[in-house]
Amino acid sequence: MPQRSRTGPARETPAINHSGIKRSFTAWRASRRGKGLDIGRPPEHDLRSIMNAILYVDRTGIPWRYLPHDFAPWETVYGYFAAWQKEGVFDQLNGLLRRLVRETEGRHGEPSACVLDAQSVKTSSNVPAAGQGIDAGKKIAGRKRHIGVDTLGLLLAVWVTAASVSDNAGGMHLMSHIAATHPRVTKAWADTGYRTKAIEHGARLGIDVEVVQREPGTKGFKVIPRRWVVERTFGWFMHHRRLARDYETHPHRSEAMIHIAMIDLISRRLTRESTPNWRDT
Repeated sequence: MPQRSRTGPARETPAINHSGIKRSFTAWRASRRGKGLDIGRPPEHDLRSIMNAILYVDRTGIPWRYLPHDFAPWETVYGYFAAWQKEGVFDQLNGLLRRLVRETEGRHGEPSACVLDAQSVKTSSNVPAAGQGIDAGKKIAGRKRHIGVDTLGLLLAVWVTAASVSDNAGGMHLMSHIAATHPRVTKAWADTGYRTKAIEHGARLGIDVEVVQREPGTKGFKVIPRRWVVERTFGWFMHHRRLARDYETHPHRSEAMIHIAMIDLISRRLTRESTPNWRDT
């Protein structure tokens, strides 16, 4: 059952109970003992409750300062969020959960193929103009989310840039990261924005990049082979209101919010938990 906040509607408690995740948090806290957030005193807050607060912000889209009072103080929650982002904890948790899902569905823990795409989104007023750009094709001023997913739609890599950065540049960056962290990947599918340079870069990395195009003369909505997987992932992200627009001052914090959304999605998938999203309320 969801817990009810004293200051607002029922609060969701995402299912993050897996022992491997608990061990990850325990190991992180042990490595930080006497430093940073825990310096000079024993820990006051359970890391599960801190993670729930971060997920609450990501899911509902509220500003950090508006966190309900039955969570830890927002300054504390944001401090942990910033520390975990900087030290790659969200990336680590995403990788752990992705392997669990793949193995649960009878797949190898590490993928052998990926799908690439990009999404341009508008930004809020607090985002510095220097970190924004204009996507001339989609006529959107803001930022662009470049992502690579496996064939189940689970996140492998993310890079947030100004919207003016080309898909080719984003694809090259993603493939370099994927090749370094997922050496089994030898195949990638992408749309027509990933031509020439991205294909050549993939070949140098040992990744065969195949461009999947819409059939000529197609009108209206049409499911495109392979590419629909990454489009669905972008749709999943929109269940998290914090991602409906880019609210983060720094691009690396935007990347962390995307990792957090995927952690939430995968944990629910593993536990078969279904919760109404912000569009249903």
